[in-house]
Amino acid sequence: MSTSKGSISQFIEKYYLHFNAAALVDAAKGYEAQLNQGSKMLVSLAGAMSTAELGKIFAEMIRQDKVHIISCTGANLEEDIMNLVAHSHYERVPHYRDLTPQDEWDLLERGMNRVTDTCIPEEEAFRRIQKHIVKLWKEAEAKGERYLPHEYMYKLLLSGVMEEHYEIDLKDSWMYAAAEKNLPIICPGWEDSTMGNIFASYVLKGELKASTMKSGIEYMTFLADWYTENSKKGIGFFQIGGGIAGDFPICVVPMLYQDMERTDTPFWSYFCQISDSTTSFGSYSGAVPNEKITWGKLDMDTPKFIIESDATIVAPLIFAYLLDM
Repeated sequence: MSTSKGSISQFIEKYYLHFNAAALVDAAKGYEAQLNQGSKMLVSLAGAMSTAELGKIFAEMIRQDKVHIISCTGANLEEDIMNLVAHSHYERVPHYRDLTPQDEWDLLERGMNRVTDTCIPEEEAFRRIQKHIVKLWKEAEAKGERYLPHEYMYKLLLSGVMEEHYEIDLKDSWMYAAAEKNLPIICPGWEDSTMGNIFASYVLKGELKASTMKSGIEYMTFLADWYTENSKKGIGFFQIGGGIAGDFPICVVPMLYQDMERTDTPFWSYFCQISDSTTSFGSYSGAVPNEKITWGKLDMDTPKFIIESDATIVAPLIFAYLLDM
């Protein structure tokens, strides 16, 4: 047992000995080994990890340079900021399984958009951000400038224009921690997020050009350059959940190797996925890591881990281990 580790780490090393519990510890140690050998790590965030307040520990991972690039959905990109500026207006619904269609409709009429057991307040969260982000979009367009979705969010946070609305400790916002470091972010499919929908509405109204927002293809080309520049000692892939946040960035390796014919491109040097997707359904999220060998993403000897469990339980424990907690 690692005596330099804190009580949480020592607890999981002592008691997490088999099955998914053991896979959690193995994956955490594998992640740590990657960092110790000088490899970098991509973390992908699917689902509603920001609304689950993963930022409370993920922000510290960013500050301590244990994450080097993030791939996330548009929802995770914006929902961390929503939690920052509207936390006191959120409502928890622990009995969500018992809600009737009428109960759900009543929440809608109150402007409370539900994510499992948590309701996000539309007026205080979405609209509070919209007022400021639209100014940044329009200012960029007036100057003939174009940025990626997360770059506008970074500008918003670093400008300080929403400080009066902050309702949680700033150190618990992973987006603010990332903005301070100008950490690279990949946000594929941003258009299906709330802010993406709002941007599209301004395009439909003729108030903005679609080209003012850089595209997913530009995210992929950015990632290709970043991977090429940073993979000398390896880049690991830590995937929380499934979906586009994981599917999109992992493809950069076969794209470089096969389509760009850069046959010296190294495979991802580590892979871990936290998922409860069923393997037999043909979904990519449920595929065992070895399937990725056939697609040219992982090598035969790449350390591979899959933890079939709830990411809101597993990810904080792995991060705690990496932070010596």
